[in-house]
Amino acid sequence: MMRLIQKGLMYGNLFHVGSPALVERYNRALKHLTGKTTKLTDFHIDIAGYAPEVGDELDDHLYLNPQGCNRQFILLSTEQKTAPLLEAKFSTSRGILRQFIDHNEAQLFALTARDAVAGELVNSIYTVDKAAHLFDIRKMRIEADTTGGHVAEATKLGAMIDEFRSREDAWWDDVLIADMITLAKKTGDVTRVPIGLEKTEYEQANFWTSHFGGLYVFRDVPEPATICVGKKEEVGKLPTKLTLGFHERNKIAAFLEENNLVEPIVKAKGVNAIDILRQKLDFIIVDVAATMEADLTGLRRADLRKLARRYAQLLPKEFHQLNDLLRWAEGGGGWPRITSKDPAYFYTLRSTDHGDRDLVNQMLAELAPLDVRQLFICHKQLFYARYAGWPEEKKEFVADFLEREYQVDKAGAREALFGHEEPMAEPSPTRDIVDVVGPWGAVRRGK
Repeated sequence: MMRLIQKGLMYGNLFHVGSPALVERYNRALKHLTGKTTKLTDFHIDIAGYAPEVGDELDDHLYLNPQGCNRQFILLSTEQKTAPLLEAKFSTSRGILRQFIDHNEAQLFALTARDAVAGELVNSIYTVDKAAHLFDIRKMRIEADTTGGHVAEATKLGAMIDEFRSREDAWWDDVLIADMITLAKKTGDVTRVPIGLEKTEYEQANFWTSHFGGLYVFRDVPEPATICVGKKEEVGKLPTKLTLGFHERNKIAAFLEENNLVEPIVKAKGVNAIDILRQKLDFIIVDVAATMEADLTGLRRADLRKLARRYAQLLPKEFHQLNDLLRWAEGGGGWPRITSKDPAYFYTLRSTDHGDRDLVNQMLAELAPLDVRQLFICHKQLFYARYAGWPEEKKEFVADFLEREYQVDKAGAREALFGHEEPMAEPSPTRDIVDVVGPWGAVRRGK
């Protein structure tokens, strides 16, 4: 994994905690939430305040996510909003945290200037013993405050101010006035600079969860379904109309079409289908060549074609079907009939433009795992898990490709694949490579 870290492809864009003041605030919040502290003086945190280095130190990478369903968070700065969410158990968690920071940014900026903000994404369950319990989660409520309780004290002071203004005899209530003065010393003037958190409730409609081997839950679509990555027999009875396994390709294809969730790449507006298909074919060639221990250093497309000829008998069926589709797209062949029974089928699709586009593209990436670029963009956790088991030659080739072709223009690559979308994060100023790649062995240029 060190190769990915050094190229900025893993643990990138994390928030650096390196000053004694920030470490001390982090420890106060960590103690408040978990009863634990860290002895580290330099580490990196994601949008929720989780630090991989602290997870290693505590031998618990769920130290801020007990049972995998009660996500706690620590905010040291509103700058965390552009960071990823690591070790995610639900696809909606990062989006909810990002919305919370955006909706309350002025207040959180003021609060984190003096203390850490600690909180939790609260739902109606505390453990996930049964898959059906996941469907009890409809709304997520965020409860948050500084470790010093500034939000609670500001709320209390606000109530006192309202009482003082509404009671005719409040001017003679020395106790009320004294209490207001005492609280105001801690909170500041809440009439001019409110520090209460406003929007704190968010919907969780369609989502992915890593629980029970991985589930894609679509309940807010015309024809609801739950799609199980693992064995659907092990999840029990679920409240959606359909429960499908990943092996039921025909039924998954019908579900996606009935709900108008996908479209063929070759018919999608705003994409260069020929380039996308060529890239998918290249990755399939690399996958086969790597298993044969071929040298993949510095390959160009002409070199990949030579490898394709050398290992033609080993190339999987999806390669030949996608190659037929490429010939048609280039105008040199007939229309190939690729049905949902064919291995290449899900490689030919992308999500249509709707609110769950990222969720659908994530599932398509899992259904078409040889397209490692889409897997990296849409389902990083699965990419990292599969990367760990690849031959070294494939690791090197894929890491070099992603650094060269994707890392330099993420927005452009995503738009080329999936169409126009809102930027995932605000552009950041140029930073030292250590800040970009995050923890563990980041090497400064020239060393």
